[in-house]
Parts: sequence; structure tokens; C-alpha cells
Amino acid sequence: MNLIACIEPGKLKCLDVSKPDCLPGYSLIRVKRVGICGTDIHAFEGNQPYFSYPRVLGHELAGEFVSGDTPGLRKGDVVTMIPYQHCNTCVACRGGYTNCCQHMNVIGVHSDGGMAEFLQVPSHLLLSAEGLDLNQVALVEPFAIAAHAVRRAGITPADNVLVIGVGPIGLAIIEMATIAGAKVMAIDINENRMGWAKHVAGAKEVFDGKAVNLEEQIREATNGDMPTVVLDATGNRNAINDAFRFMAHSGRFILVGIQKGMIEFNHPEFHKREGTLMSSRNATREDFEHVLECIRMGRISPENYITHFIHFDELVDQFPHLVNEPGLVKAIVRLD
Repeated sequence: MNLIACIEPGKLKCLDVSKPDCLPGYSLIRVKRVGICGTDIHAFEGNQPYFSYPRVLGHELAGEFVSGDTPGLRKGDVVTMIPYQHCNTCVACRGGYTNCCQHMNVIGVHSDGGMAEFLQVPSHLLLSAEGLDLNQVALVEPFAIAAHAVRRAGITPADNVLVIGVGPIGLAIIEMATIAGAKVMAIDINENRMGWAKHVAGAKEVFDGKAVNLEEQIREATNGDMPTVVLDATGNRNAINDAFRFMAHSGRFILVGIQKGMIEFNHPEFHKREGTLMSSRNATREDFEHVLECIRMGRISPENYITHFIHFDELVDQFPHLVNEPGLVKAIVRLD
């Protein structure tokens, strides 16, 4: 079979390797779609934390079940996977927080992923997506990340929510926070993304992050209260540091994006708000199942965010250009 590996930053290579065996406790899937996410792009550029080379990228998958011991699945069934392999024994796993396992191994990040014709996956990480479109299924994982962030933030209809950065994860957070009943606003500096946030994701207000009176605009939109929940989906140090000023008194700030450096904030300003700062990492089975149910009920349509399709055979040549594509929201690799 063929797979595509990131040999080193800036270099992809197609390799012909043996088709994996289906070992006990594992299932074999035929990969049909792979979503390209920020993690893949950062890995290609050499900016991804927790990463080593060479690596087969790809953790946003839709495929068909081939064989294995996953209960309830038959050959040909549409599936997706939870890419977060956890140990089940550390303090986080024992508490049910498998998304932040002390020994986390993310398929496509810490171990080889789905940019391949076939992939062997631990059977307990497979989810049935039978009846759903492959393009929808390929985007379950980023929506699960958004669903987890919304659940972690404890968002309710009483909240004014501000999402900073409206790439694919930010757009998904807008949708999942709206489903939770909140009034959702967003900030970005890219006019194209701002349009997606308002007209596709459904943000009530969208602010230009370059505006000199940004804080005043947000204060006015919240009747002077400021957002009770701020979620960063940029992974940009300056954006994160700057966003503390947008928190309401008693507010929560959730870091969904990740960057390599330190964060800094004014302690007295944070303290007087009795602010809560937390991170949101990955997602749990509960979040994946919530997203699948939302798709089945027609509450979300992840395929709306796909702007580019690339065939697997063209990926090595096209990926470097995709990184700098100004109109990119979400790219999907097809293997059929």
C-alpha cells in the first residue's frame, strides 16, 4: 500500500509499504478521507510541539471498516476514530480524563496516522458513523475538540461567549457554543474568515482584531458586561496575552489553541475579576458521540467548511501550496 510521510519539515514523501496486519485488539480500516488541520500544517512547517520526524500525518479520518474485533461493526461500515491513545492507568485516565492522559499518544502526531490507504487502529477507538457522508465524518474530530472546549467551559444560555480566532476549530466552537444556547461573538484579523464566522458558523457579532477600539466594541455588544467566556483558538501568544482584558468579572478564559512560549497577564486585573483560566485538550468519547448525534439531527453540517479537495496522489506536490492558500478554511484529502 501507499502512505505519505513527513520526512522532515517542509518535505513529504510517498512510500510503498506492506499493508498492516490486523492484530488482536485492533481493527483495520480503509481510509477514504483525511482532514488537514493546523497540527498537520504546523508539523510540515516545523512548528508543532510534541512532534518528531519522520511521521505519517493525519488524525481527522473517515474510512470503511475492513476487519477486526470492534463490536457491532461489519465490513464496509463507515467509521471514524478517536485518535487519542491513552494508558487507562494514570491519574487523569483513572478520573475519566482520557483526553489529557499523562502518557498521551495521538495518532498522526506521536505515532503514524492516516495519510495511508489502510490504517490499523485500536478497536476501542473506532466509532460507527454508518449512514453519514464521508465528508461529514472526516470533520467529526475537530468538532469534537470544539464540543469538549464548550463542555469544559460550562457554557450555558446565560453566557456571552467570545471566540478568538476563527479557523476550523474556532468556527466549530461558535457552532457548538450556539447549540449550548449562548450568544456567541468572534474576533479575527482575516476578512474572509470573519465572513465565515458570521454567515456560516452563525456568530452574532464579529469584530476585526485590528480595530483600535476593539475593547469598546465588545463592551458595547455585551451591554457593558464583557464576555463571561473567552476561548482562544489562535494558538498565538500575542492574541492570548491580549485577550485577558476581554474577560468579564467572574469570567472564564479557555485556551484551546497551543503555542510554544510563555503567557503573561496582569495579575491584579485577573485577580479582581476572580477569573478562571483553563486549557482544553483533545476530546473524549462523549464529545465525539455528541458531535455525531448533532450531525444526524441536522444541527451542524461540518461539510460546509470544506473549501479544498486534494486527491491522495497529488498531496506531495500540492501540500506546500495549500499551506499558503489565502482562501483555505478546510482541506480534505480523498483516497477514492
